Amino acid sequence: ILLNWTVMILYNYFSAMFVGPGYVPLGWTPEKSQDCMYLQYCKVCQSYKAPRSHHCRKCNRCVMKMDHHCPWINNCCGYQNHASFTLFLLLAPLGCIHASFIFVMTMYTQLYNRISFGWSSVKIDMSPAKRDPRPIIPFGLSAFAASLFALGLALGTTIAVGMLFIIQMKVILTNKTSIESWIEEKAKDRIQYYQTGETFIFPYDMGSKWKNFKQVFTWSGIPEGDGLDWPVRDGCHQYTLTIEQLKQKADKRVRSV
Repeated sequence: ILLNWTVMILYNYFSAMFVGPGYVPLGWTPEKSQDCMYLQYCKVCQSYKAPRSHHCRKCNRCVMKMDHHCPWINNCCGYQNHASFTLFLLLAPLGCIHASFIFVMTMYTQLYNRISFGWSSVKIDMSPAKRDPRPIIPFGLSAFAASLFALGLALGTTIAVGMLFIIQMKVILTNKTSIESWIEEKAKDRIQYYQTGETFIFPYDMGSKWKNFKQVFTWSGIPEGDGLDWPVRDGCHQYTLTIEQLKQKADKRVRSV
């Protein structure tokens, strides 16, 4: 079982690393030329930024549905590898929980019959256990210290990576990315600050957690869509979010001046 965890963890880890997030084609423009007014232009890629895409300075490309740049996979998390990256964040804590159980039970069984409780102290005899039959694997002080250290690493990984998994699932179930969550927060702040009376509706939330989940996780492993055009909810269109981004850019320029 532990080997199965390891294989699945490494498979999803290397898939997220080598498959990559998917990049907007260099020189990309929308099919209708009049739609260019709703999009930002990337001077580095010499193309328009497709809806939900952002330019990554480290990858030096515009990334489809960019969530963030992850140094642990040395790549961006985006349209094509969001599912494998999230599965890695799920499987790693599960494998570490299993490993922690093995470490705890190993130390417990090896220390059994070695601990003597006196009236004033607890004594641990780390010499070979006096049992019949003899243990297959000898367990001395160094092995105990190594197991204790590995247990700490496993528990630490479970907590740290598990928290990242929870964060990713929150944005996936609302069909957002970490960047889009930040854009939505700034949209609400902008409307409240200027009292414009607008109502910003996030266009890609399908209104159902299950439908949002299926946008990322599919049986084929290939996410839905082409990374350029996205299904939107009623009352919105393809450029609802990009128009809000342009408004925030304009507001940022005014504030900087």
